Amino acid sequence: MLEALTRKGFQIDFLSHAEAILSVDFPQAVAELESALADTTIPIEEIIAGGGGESKGTQRLRRALNSLGWPKFKFVIERRVNDVPRESVSHEIDHVRTFAGGARIALEIEWNNKDPFYDRDLENFKRLHADGAISVGIIVTRGKSIQDKMRDMVRRFLDERQIQAIEDLQTWGYAPTSRQRNAIIKRTTRTKNPLTFREAFTENFVSDKFGEATTHWRKLEDRVRRGVGNPCPLVLIGLPDTIVTFHEGKAALAEIEEEADESQGDTVE
Repeated sequence: MLEALTRKGFQIDFLSHAEAILSVDFPQAVAELESALADTTIPIEEIIAGGGGESKGTQRLRRALNSLGWPKFKFVIERRVNDVPRESVSHEIDHVRTFAGGARIALEIEWNNKDPFYDRDLENFKRLHADGAISVGIIVTRGKSIQDKMRDMVRRFLDERQIQAIEDLQTWGYAPTSRQRNAIIKRTTRTKNPLTFREAFTENFVSDKFGEATTHWRKLEDRVRRGVGNPCPLVLIGLPDTIVTFHEGKAALAEIEEEADESQGDTVE
């Protein structure tokens, strides 16, 4: 199952009989998920310009899922006594596929959040499954390869674009905060073992934006091994380094620049 994704380097892990449930009851969901993920790409320029936040690539993935019938959905679980509401709890999930008879699959994308968001997602899935609201929960996140190679990919971008200073990066949509700028300067001007600009930027950017405390495969794996979310059937999908592309150049920034122009146009004087 999901063999096309596995061939492209995606990490796939099925827990608590999720694979059997999907293959028998929800083959259409599997096909839709594979279709949405198979063509996912994230230009390195979007990662740099986005400063580590949700990339345009993951936003495009969200739109692809929405177009296939996986919209945002709010579950409301209500406790009633003699038809009088006593307690109500809501869970909003970013992507939910609903099938005939009310069966549902829930999916969350965690590209680059703080890792406690995994606890929220998994506990939500657990509660919703226990209440019969969902059959399977899916989490899509940064895979091990993309996490391990992030420094190499950022450095490759700097080398190929011949980036020598913060000013060179600004033409690629990166605008550092004062804290980030000072951290880079401190690394390049220190007396003992000063770094080159490229070394300093790579070290600071990756540790600041894609550090160990963010959402990536190892952090998710740690939680499911401890039983967080159990016994909800789960599918874990790790995005691989192969989805990061290097050939788009300035064209990759068009969507970001267009959004910035629209935002400025909406500003009230």
